[in-house]
Amino acid sequence: MSTSHRATRLDPRAPLVLDTRELGRRAGSMRRVQRTVPAPDGWGLELVRVPAGTPVTLDFRLESVLDGVLVSGSVRAEVDAECGRCLEPVRTAVDVDIQELFAYDAGQQDDDVAAMEGDFIDIEPVVRDAVVLGLPLNPVCSEDCPGLCAGCGGSLRDLPDDHHHDEIDPRWAALAAIEPALDDNGGDTSVASPETAALAAVEPETGS
Repeated sequence: MSTSHRATRLDPRAPLVLDTRELGRRAGSMRRVQRTVPAPDGWGLELVRVPAGTPVTLDFRLESVLDGVLVSGSVRAEVDAECGRCLEPVRTAVDVDIQELFAYDAGQQDDDVAAMEGDFIDIEPVVRDAVVLGLPLNPVCSEDCPGLCAGCGGSLRDLPDDHHHDEIDPRWAALAAIEPALDDNGGDTSVASPETAALAAVEPETGS
């Protein structure tokens, strides 16, 4: 495949395409690229993501080496997330470093080495992978976030300190329905607890 045909696959005006024509191919040549680009769709995980269209700041150094162009530098992106404890929105940022070699000749590259397309470099896959790998796996709104109440799902931060739920021992939960059943059928309504109901249910019959 010819170089000119390969070059047409990339749009040099795309924000995450780097043009190396000013760099040249003489080993040791360097050029700095600084730009802010809109984040594409799809940069994120389940609870954390880089919102599409938000600014992503790139600060790269392009260095011409024997076999290609070495791109190194930093990326900063805004991040929207949900707190892993209370599910409240969280706005933060992620900073990552990248270093990637892009080979001049795609036919001679190793499987782990990306290739240039003519004089252009598609940096988007490298930036995306670095940013997504740098996202926090369990974002929190604050280190001391108490999370949610396991009983009602309310935020413990907003609930009183003495907030609690009366829980019936699961071993007696099925018997809790005996009391309203007895009431409805004119039975003994003096049963005060599931435990008492259970004892009443198993009490041996007396007399004949």
